[in-house]
Amino acid sequence: MDVLDLTRLQFAVVTIYHYFFVPLSISLAVTCAGLEIAWQRTRNERYLRLVTFVGKLLIVTFAVGVVTGLVQEFQFGMGWSAFATFYGDVFGPTLAIEGMLAFFLEATFLALWYFGRDRLPRLLHTATIVVVAVGTMLSAFIILAANSFMQNPIAYELDPVTGRARLTSFADLMLNKVNLAAFPHTLSGAAMVGGALLLAIAVWRPFSPDNRTLAKLGAWIMLAGGAATALTGDHLGKVITEVQPMKMAAAEALYATTSGAPFSLFATGDPLPELSLEVPWLLSILAKGSPGATVEGINDLQARYAAEFGPGSYVPMIPVAFWSFRLMIGLGMLAAAVAAVYLWRTRRDRSAPPWLLRWLPLIPLLPTAANSLGWIFTETARQPWIAFGLSTVEQGISPTLTSAEVIASLAGFTIVYGILAVVWFRLVRHLARQPSQLPETAEPAPVY
Repeated sequence: MDVLDLTRLQFAVVTIYHYFFVPLSISLAVTCAGLEIAWQRTRNERYLRLVTFVGKLLIVTFAVGVVTGLVQEFQFGMGWSAFATFYGDVFGPTLAIEGMLAFFLEATFLALWYFGRDRLPRLLHTATIVVVAVGTMLSAFIILAANSFMQNPIAYELDPVTGRARLTSFADLMLNKVNLAAFPHTLSGAAMVGGALLLAIAVWRPFSPDNRTLAKLGAWIMLAGGAATALTGDHLGKVITEVQPMKMAAAEALYATTSGAPFSLFATGDPLPELSLEVPWLLSILAKGSPGATVEGINDLQARYAAEFGPGSYVPMIPVAFWSFRLMIGLGMLAAAVAAVYLWRTRRDRSAPPWLLRWLPLIPLLPTAANSLGWIFTETARQPWIAFGLSTVEQGISPTLTSAEVIASLAGFTIVYGILAVVWFRLVRHLARQPSQLPETAEPAPVY
């Protein structure tokens, strides 16, 4: 592997690891806000015990997410300085604002909520966790705007003096059509991951009314998130087809432009497909919403891009795009189906069958893998572009990097991240083993 491949690998490792904790932070924060509001409205102590427990999970996850997020943002300066230099005026404000949100807004109000239960007025205390929940979603929206610029570059112009890209409208950058489609899809996937963690912990703990409520809550969040993921993913696919037709063609390994294009459930061959099991017209429906729609093929797109951007290969890694797209969909559907089975088997206060309870503690692996595969598809199927149509990955790398430097930093990140994973898992397991309990001061301050 040369320095470019090593740097790409390092960025992938850092990004995927960081994203293990992002959807958890979002979904746990929103769940805490909902449980806190339920406690304040009903004064049912079960909600107070549950929000206390979920809040501890949120704090542990948020802390690891912030640490790994710092490294994620530093990657642009360390490994991709050429890209950061040229597009930093456009890209930089989103990273700066997201960093301030995570550190100053979310962290501050999370501390106020956790330590202020017996010190703040009830309504003000509830508002602090609502601010955290809104902050996590706003943070996701802003950082997704940065990624959406890489998928669909807008709201910029080239400075006539420096030649660098210059931001023309922050509002237009935020309202990028890719961002507006990707944001609800990201939140839906986050709901599935957070709900899966709550369901897994609840069925792993000894049976109690609190744990049964937590398990049901987690399963309903998973199921709702799965339905929303399917709907928002359908819309996102159509937007991606519009701005990056090569990505959708790569997802199907569709080499020839086809009307009424099918979608392959399975395919073999090198390159794909040689032998495939197809659903008629489904790709045309996914890409353009019509069974007879024409979907551009890889060969025609390659010829068009070569004429527009110059000689070179503009075809991404087809097997990676093909299988990551299918595994993302398949694992997400399987996770939602498991949640539906659990809810059905436990309806009317029935007990879940032992075989289901035996495997449910592993359920978070399904939506977590689906989320990661979704990002792998999103980023690898954009290759060779780092900013689509503007700059290739090769042009964005730091020019003075050496393979030894990248290997050393990658090894360091791997070791540190491995330690963080063990620490996070042991802390979550320790929290899960503790019985549900009220906070030290169960009676909050008066409402005023």
